[in-house]
Amino acid sequence: MKFESLNIIEPILKSLKEEGYTIPTPIQVQAIPIVLNGTDLIGCAQTGTGKTAAFAVPILQILSKNRAFDRKRKIRSLVVTPTRELAIQIEESFKAYGRHTSLKCTVVFGGVPQNPQVAALQNGVDILVATPGRLLDLMNQGYISLKDIEIFVLDEADRMLDMGFIHDVKRIIAALPQKRQSLFFSATMPPAIVKLAGSIVYKPVKVEVTPSASTVDIVNQYVYFTDKVNKSALLLELLKDEKIKTALVFTRTKFGADKVVKVLKKKNIIAESIHGNKTQNTRQRALSNFKAQKTRVLVATDIAARGIDVDDLEYVINYEIPNISETYVHRIGRTGRAGANGTAISFCDAEEMAYLKDIEKLITKKIQVIEDHPYPLLDLHPVKAPKQQHQNHNRPKSFAPKINRDNWKRR
Repeated sequence: MKFESLNIIEPILKSLKEEGYTIPTPIQVQAIPIVLNGTDLIGCAQTGTGKTAAFAVPILQILSKNRAFDRKRKIRSLVVTPTRELAIQIEESFKAYGRHTSLKCTVVFGGVPQNPQVAALQNGVDILVATPGRLLDLMNQGYISLKDIEIFVLDEADRMLDMGFIHDVKRIIAALPQKRQSLFFSATMPPAIVKLAGSIVYKPVKVEVTPSASTVDIVNQYVYFTDKVNKSALLLELLKDEKIKTALVFTRTKFGADKVVKVLKKKNIIAESIHGNKTQNTRQRALSNFKAQKTRVLVATDIAARGIDVDDLEYVINYEIPNISETYVHRIGRTGRAGANGTAISFCDAEEMAYLKDIEKLITKKIQVIEDHPYPLLDLHPVKAPKQQHQNHNRPKSFAPKINRDNWKRR
């Protein structure tokens, strides 16, 4: 099937061709006709499946056909998404797909001065992409009105809940007109998300491209069991492979991300970190460098990385196993996007084995273990040092417990 068969208007088809789009993804095939029909939609799709185009293309088409040129532009479509990076990329997609339409799109997000965003709004805008905090702030100041919204999109709903935006989302919904079309997207559908969806959509059609919490099949998944103190050495060992041109590395904390970058830089590996403590300009510069392959390794926390969309990213490395199983799905979804090849590598220490077990239960598959590596797991039962003490990471190898790897079974 080609995009032409989805009854998309010529100006948008022209833009899609210029972007190199020829065959729609499954979520696009299913969602675009539903949205064009004016029906509410619940889309359960993993990141990397092409869901931005699944809602951006039909929104552009609907607003183009109903465009009233004799009045001042008012915000007719609102897309709310959890992170600044994702908001920027969604705006870029709208502008790319709609370059041959007369529609105007802008984005608002926190962490930067509001004046340029206010100026863009005052010049008139048809489509607004926003993060919850800045949107509510500008609404309270009287710069944004939602009374003319025709199509509302809540994107990455599960991450909204993870980041504590549920109350902000409810305030935004309360300000929307009752008569509207609503599109709800989430990678996973736990009970809290189902309940939230019920408060937003009306008689929706549900589109589920892959089962909830399943991982992209094309992504090759491997796990290395290693001691926590050896993870840096193992990462350096893997990066000796010149096939790994770029790699996105995940840590659980901001401090951990910066620490990994320091280790890599000492070995002359170009690396940058991206997390909530970084300024917006710093984060965008790091992401741009990574996309341009000027930076080989980008180390990120989960919240900061949710909006990372890099073409042909083949390697994702879980330096630390996430303690929330669904987060693993989001992480490895950064690679293997839109049918491309992908490899997800996880480092698992003894304390993280329970997390790994939960992940395998969620994705209903065993992750392949790589046993032949120079830093195997030795300390099966690590004892956490008291907070006031510092663990000795320079323990002589002679003190490491001897175990028979042949007789050891993964728990």
